[in-house]
Amino acid sequence: MLLENKRSRFESLVKAFSAELFRYAHWLCRDRFLAEDLVQETFMRAWHAWAGLRDDKAARSWLYTILRNEHARLYERKRLDIAAGFDLDAIADRTAGLADQRLEMREALESLPGSYREPLILQVLGGFSCAEIAGIMDLSMGAVMTRLTRARLALRRLPGWERTRKVGKR
Repeated sequence: MLLENKRSRFESLVKAFSAELFRYAHWLCRDRFLAEDLVQETFMRAWHAWAGLRDDKAARSWLYTILRNEHARLYERKRLDIAAGFDLDAIADRTAGLADQRLEMREALESLPGSYREPLILQVLGGFSCAEIAGIMDLSMGAVMTRLTRARLALRRLPGWERTRKVGKR
C-alpha cells in the first residue's frame, strides 16, 4: 500500500512536470533526443531520491535542479573533438535574411552571457521566483536579482529590442 501511494504520487509528478522539464532541457542542450534523455534521467534520479523530498510543494524546483545538474554532468568528462584545419569562415550563416520575430528573440537571448540568460529563462519560461532560481542555481537571491536586472538591461540595449520583445505578448 505504501509503495503504491508513493508510485501514484510520483506518477502525478511526472504528468505535471514532464512537458515543462522537456522544454527547459531542450533549451539547455538544443537537441530533442538529448533533452528527452535528460528528462528521463531526471525522473530516474528523482525516483531514487523520492524519500528525501520532504515537501511536495518543492518538487518542481527540486526537479529543475536535478535536470540542471544532469545537464552539467554531461559535460564534466566530455572532450571536444577539434578538427585541424577547419575553416570557420566556411560555415554558412543560417540566420541571414530571416525576419521572424521568434528567431530574433532567440538570438537576443543567445547573445546574453549564460550567467544572465539562465536565470531569465527560468523566470520567464519556468515561472520561478527569485528565491526558487537561487535554490536551483545555488546562488544567493541578491545574485539572482542582479543577474536578472543585468539581463534585461542588456536586452534593452540590443537594436530592434522594441520589435523583438513583443513576441511573448499574444
